[in-house]
Amino acid sequence: MNDALRAALTRLRLSGLATCLDVRLQEAVGHQLGHAEFLELVLQDELHIRNERLVARRTKAAGFREQKTLEDFDWQFNPSIKRKPMFDLATGRFIREARDLLLIGPPGTGKSHLAQALGHQAIKMGFVVLYRSIFDVVRDFLHDEALAGQDKTLEKYLRPDLVIIDDMGMKQLPKRSGEYLFEIIMRRYQVRSTLMTSNRPLEDWGKLIGDMPAATAILDRFLHNAEVIAITGRSYRLRNRGTKDQPAADAAACENERK
Repeated sequence: MNDALRAALTRLRLSGLATCLDVRLQEAVGHQLGHAEFLELVLQDELHIRNERLVARRTKAAGFREQKTLEDFDWQFNPSIKRKPMFDLATGRFIREARDLLLIGPPGTGKSHLAQALGHQAIKMGFVVLYRSIFDVVRDFLHDEALAGQDKTLEKYLRPDLVIIDDMGMKQLPKRSGEYLFEIIMRRYQVRSTLMTSNRPLEDWGKLIGDMPAATAILDRFLHNAEVIAITGRSYRLRNRGTKDQPAADAAACENERK
């Protein structure tokens, strides 16, 4: 590829095409490709690289804690988690239909892994995703409320096709948390999809939020259009501990949940 052609491709922002062009030129000669076949190949290269970059940008913007996939999930450890329903969710149908999803179960049973894996898959399918823990949600609103920027924060939570709110139930939330969460759920209700994870039963949400009416209103809207998947079993984080230590570890986990 000569300098003039390279410069033209750069000006047209066809960096993907420029990266693969030399290989495609050799392929065209070696396989005696027609003009239309050659053009189709180089355009596919450009589209492929643009899509990879878009996925990378959206993955970074989503704010995942870890890079998780359904393929690297240990399906044998907790047999209560069925593979087929999760891969059905990974098709993105629930997002296209603006339905919600709740993963509920004890700590360490894979809820966050599954939530992030579904989020990654959604990005690959072209959806915009935002991942935040419930504590991040509250901090975002408290911070921007102090700076009179609450509307901007709310817009950040309303824009994505899928918002994932993780870790509901880890501990009691600060005052006004129910208001912030209700605003998100209410505005997204039947418009955009929301995925939440919780390690506490739904009847405890009022205590966690510190506002029973707000918790009731949140659950009323969220559960109306949501699929609820209950997850049981042992903690993945404790699986490498000896069986002798397991009862004490489980008891400690339960005690922490009651605090």
